Amino acid sequence: MSKAEYTVLVPLAADLAPARELLEIAAALVPVRHGESRGRVVALGIVEIPDELAFGGGALAVRQERQRLGRLLRLKKSPAIEVRPIVRVSTRVWEGVLEAAREEQADLILFGWKGWTSTAHRLFGATIEEVVRNAPCDIAVVKQRGLAGARRILLPIRGGPHARLTLQLAIGLAERLDATITALHIERPGLSIAEAAAERAQMVALLAEAPSPRVRPAVVVGESVEAAILREAQKHQIVVMGATPGDPQTPFLFGPITEAVAQRLDCTVVVVKSREPAAEAPPAPAASAPRSLSTVVDKWFAENTFHSKEFDNLGELVALKQRQGLRISLGLPTLNEAETIGPIIQTMQRELMDRFPLLDEIVVIDSGSTDDTVAIAQAHGVPVYRHQEILPQYGSFAGKGEALWKSLYVLQGDLIAWIDTDIRNIHPRFVYGILGPLLRQPRLQYVKGYYRRPLRLGSTLQRSGGGRVTELTARPLLNLFFPELSGFLQPLSGEYAGRRAALESVPFFTGYGVEIGLLIDLLQQYGLASLGQVDLEQRIHRNQSLGSLTKMAFTIIQVVVKRLEERHRLQLLAEVNKSMKLVVHDAHGYRLEVKRLEEFERPPMITLPEYRERHGRATDEGRGERGRAAEAVFISPASLSV
Repeated sequence: MSKAEYTVLVPLAADLAPARELLEIAAALVPVRHGESRGRVVALGIVEIPDELAFGGGALAVRQERQRLGRLLRLKKSPAIEVRPIVRVSTRVWEGVLEAAREEQADLILFGWKGWTSTAHRLFGATIEEVVRNAPCDIAVVKQRGLAGARRILLPIRGGPHARLTLQLAIGLAERLDATITALHIERPGLSIAEAAAERAQMVALLAEAPSPRVRPAVVVGESVEAAILREAQKHQIVVMGATPGDPQTPFLFGPITEAVAQRLDCTVVVVKSREPAAEAPPAPAASAPRSLSTVVDKWFAENTFHSKEFDNLGELVALKQRQGLRISLGLPTLNEAETIGPIIQTMQRELMDRFPLLDEIVVIDSGSTDDTVAIAQAHGVPVYRHQEILPQYGSFAGKGEALWKSLYVLQGDLIAWIDTDIRNIHPRFVYGILGPLLRQPRLQYVKGYYRRPLRLGSTLQRSGGGRVTELTARPLLNLFFPELSGFLQPLSGEYAGRRAALESVPFFTGYGVEIGLLIDLLQQYGLASLGQVDLEQRIHRNQSLGSLTKMAFTIIQVVVKRLEERHRLQLLAEVNKSMKLVVHDAHGYRLEVKRLEEFERPPMITLPEYRERHGRATDEGRGERGRAAEAVFISPASLSV
């Protein structure tokens, strides 16, 4: 997100009606220039998890909260303003709000306030008060009494650190509601002519900074500022007030006058407090202790685990894609998939191109099929590339990872999705499920699918038992050596999508190790919060033989060992063995067969000048430390084997 965008963060309670109104107010507070919005609203849901429970147990509650926010946003009245829902887990609501504000780089936090409290010294409640005291940005609190029929806004104005923000927000509300603003200056009795003129000049200068035909200055004389505001408020439907000075030793958050007026008025009141200049980097509250790695993973699991059903409103996904100006590509890696490639292409063309234009292109990247795979794909009008013929000057390796790496060169999308092409129960969710989180959550760079995997034994289909290498090799290795990734249910799944800028910036292993290598490298470059996973329900596909799975496990271990050595700058093995003795059984008994199983590593695609020229990338864009290092050790074409 560019910080040219103004971001309003709105923590939302369970009641839908007040929440909708609060979002309307938030939309009004987003600056508009030349008729276009210059910002967005982030609707925040917090799932509170008691201290004694693990965050990971909140995954279902987070999903339900996302669904609730989704229903709420479908009812919003301001389609011109982007409103994006996010849900976070926290042991305390106020800590979750502060964390989200920092993560989203919020300019303003907007709270709804019921106008009552159960304790004498907590007028606004514990959550609001803790956030205000530690806020990294501006704060506005709304006492909600309805917006219907509101045509007059009262703006008590005197100057001070909060006046500019208060005026800005009042004008935004007036524009949205087609209302007028009374800019009220309360003059103390007994002032000299010169003193009164100086105070009025200060107000005029402030109003001149944000001129608006909706603002009408007014001056009244009164001993009591509080009484004057209450009296004038009777002629208005909304009051917008800045914080007033007070004794720092008192419990007042916004000053005694502002809080007294807000409490007594029965109309809609907006109380505003600018971020203090001295609070440029407010210290974290004392209660926020560093989280253990286990807690970090549990929190990630709750917040970044999705279900494909959350994204089955394809019209909404298309609208998000268009609003963000994105192109989306689907790459289909194939090797002798004549039995399944036709239905896969037909399903995606019909549902995700013709009915809903979510995909801009479908491309097959073939690895030398000897059956009718290529002919079937071409018959459906899909471009087909042999990966051996893409960037031939760099040679070619055998393997799925090689096909995926080279597909980055030919695919045009800003978002790129890949799915395996041996899926027998194909459904559009295998694609929209992995794209949905990327369209809804800008912080996500890469999303993997997971699912139930039945195991076919002859003619029998068992409900579970698939994913044997995942459970016996990949997940144990990640738990041991890369525990940040231990929350991924199926790190080897073949259905995943990512942002081009992320995918082009990391290396690709050429064979079975591509999936686990991508996870480890994207974690290192972008952090755990940038990764997500989504439940795609059930996947039925061609189960591989035990011998094939043995080779897969061997190469995956190679990748993990290599990344482990790099991460800890140590040498576990002088030279990782690239040959494996496979056990073969035939009519003569058992024998050993030696097979070389080596994972080669392709450098980040962004390091290739041909790629940068084709995709308009700057020389150093997105390359990162690993990319620049990889360019220096690029494997020469002469050393490559087809």
